[in-house]
Amino acid sequence: MHNMPGIPEGHFATSPGAMLASADSIEITVTGKGGHGGAGVHKAVDSVLIGSQIVNALQSIVARNVDPLKSAVISITMFHAGTAFNIIPETAELKGTVRTLDPAVRDLVERRISEVAESVARAYGGSAKVNYTRMYPVTMNHARQAAIAADVARDVAGADRVNDNVTPLMGGEDFAFMLEARPGAFVFLGMGDGNDCHHPAYRFNDNVLGHGASYWARLVEKTMPAG
Repeated sequence: MHNMPGIPEGHFATSPGAMLASADSIEITVTGKGGHGGAGVHKAVDSVLIGSQIVNALQSIVARNVDPLKSAVISITMFHAGTAFNIIPETAELKGTVRTLDPAVRDLVERRISEVAESVARAYGGSAKVNYTRMYPVTMNHARQAAIAADVARDVAGADRVNDNVTPLMGGEDFAFMLEARPGAFVFLGMGDGNDCHHPAYRFNDNVLGHGASYWARLVEKTMPAG
């Protein structure tokens, strides 16, 4: 169970299949040839230019390689290069995150990131080394357990306060490893209006504690009856 701002207070949400995305990290090291930023540009291989072209080119993977009915996010969130305003740096370092809701799409995106980054760098006379790290897999609910979770939530909150086909989110969750090992279901408990989780001004809504505790007690009653 995970609290979720944006879902009405005391409401529950779950779904069979993907609930949250896989969350991976990428590091791309671009190597060019350093040089003077004004007088020697024709003798240099500009790592900043190459890195900038890679940032743009990576978006073509989502736009042109991924099935438009599926989901993927590639975000370059860090770009470090250079130490002076008039020097073309030898190297540039890019970092970012990749999110997908389908293991096959995850494989595709990983492969294409390396292909795109390396080929773009070569086209500009440099090179690129990609380090792709798989972190969290897709949080994939099992159908039977998701149905049980929804039934329990309906017992606690009422049918009109349970969404059993919630739209997946592109956040990641380490509970995904548990769902790979054992059948289970991930459930959202609505917090009402407020800042998103991990926002510096986030505040937990204590009013939902009773709903959450009642859910767990009812889950035990429903699935582990006394012999």
